[in-house]
Amino acid sequence: MSSTRTFSRKTATVIAALTSAACAAVLGAAALATTGPAAGSLTGLGSAGTRTGQVQVAFDSPLTRGAGPATVKLDAAAESSARHAQQLARGMLGKYGWGARQWSPLYKLWMRESSWYKYAYNPSSGAYGIPQAVPGGKMASAGANWRTNSRTQVRWGLGYIKSVYGWPRRAWDHELAYGWY
Repeated sequence: MSSTRTFSRKTATVIAALTSAACAAVLGAAALATTGPAAGSLTGLGSAGTRTGQVQVAFDSPLTRGAGPATVKLDAAAESSARHAQQLARGMLGKYGWGARQWSPLYKLWMRESSWYKYAYNPSSGAYGIPQAVPGGKMASAGANWRTNSRTQVRWGLGYIKSVYGWPRRAWDHELAYGWY
């Protein structure tokens, strides 16, 4: 079973490159061909699209005759992992001094950044994981298992938000204004 979500092109690019062993630029930055356990397929790119596996990305951009969102299909395992990460984060809000009202902006922020997928990787920036840390290795300060552990990534991401923005609402506002946080 899979579910479909709609994201910005930026997020789709990040998800298309999940745990890729190889990425290739096709039609500029609009297309990425990926391989590996969470490989993706790009549709709407004519002959440049490839179909390789679990994550499906469709760009509707000026390079593909129109502008609009991208569609991402996560397989059941990735969907379950994302729900688990969300439960972890929701349970940790109080440890950072935040109330339940901060859940919605945090949810939206990390949904836009990584779809809450712990293996999300952006090859152009080096951003990795649920919070899209740049570089991903920064999360080692929260645990040696930062590459594979949702709890470690969430803990690091919440600490980052606390130290830089104070609370998730401000991080989300920054994301909306500038396209990054």
